[in-house]
Amino acid sequence: MDGDDVEQAVAEMMRILTPHESADWGRRAGTLEWSCWTTAAHVAHDLLAYAGQLAARPDHAYLPCDLVARESASPRDVLRTVAGCGRLLSTMLAASAPTTRAWHWGPTDPSGFAALGVNETLMHTHDITQGLGIGWSPPDWLCRAVLARLFPGAPAGDPVEVLLWSTGRGDLPGHPRVTSWVLKAAID
Repeated sequence: MDGDDVEQAVAEMMRILTPHESADWGRRAGTLEWSCWTTAAHVAHDLLAYAGQLAARPDHAYLPCDLVARESASPRDVLRTVAGCGRLLSTMLAASAPTTRAWHWGPTDPSGFAALGVNETLMHTHDITQGLGIGWSPPDWLCRAVLARLFPGAPAGDPVEVLLWSTGRGDLPGHPRVTSWVLKAAID
């Protein structure tokens, strides 16, 4: 996975959520404890954190910084922040050699950070759309790519359903409900 995949995931988030900027973003985001607003701010934070990791290339921990969205920020402002942070990550991915390694619970290559960014964006867009009552399903080709990179042991099936199941957001016939999961971003 690469920066183009991150750009596509963020563009999809913007496409589906921008028309609903005037909705009540204080609602709970799907099954999360967070509001839709907080969940979108979390996406921005993670995209920025992944870009920072690639820029600094720490080998043992996350950088000691956090993105904090102002409480007065509108949903539009938070979505613009997500778009900016997504662009920062895609830019860092384009500037990073395939041999670059940075910390995400072990040495992680650029494709791992791209997959992490796409996963965060898609799964939390799903959470927000549930909270706002918007019918939406993430693109199956992006879900398939995330599954291949971050969940190599996931069962076969519809990639959207399998990714939602793998991240505790859905049921998958013949499999117990997932209540915790580990992403395989670090490379061996």
